[in-house]
Amino acid sequence: MFIIELTYKVDLAKVDAHLEAHVEYLKLQYANQAIVASGRKVPRTGGIILSKLESKAELLKILNEDPFKINDLADYNIVEFIPSMTSEEFKILKA
Repeated sequence: MFIIELTYKVDLAKVDAHLEAHVEYLKLQYANQAIVASGRKVPRTGGIILSKLESKAELLKILNEDPFKINDLADYNIVEFIPSMTSEEFKILKA
């Protein structure tokens, strides 16, 4: 599993100009089962994406399709981890 932290490096006005395209990208990745959760950070300085893809190489390939990445709007920090315990509601996240 991967946690992807996006940190905006431009003004929110520039982010908002590409937000609709980013949301469409996320919808496609949900449909492809590449991601399992996503959302904004608070305060709104970026976002978080959770992915259960098998490999980092595969993840990097799909992240390169993100309009935020294509337009150089955010930095991406990727953390790989193996969930060993979860609440009942999140047992699908376990490897």
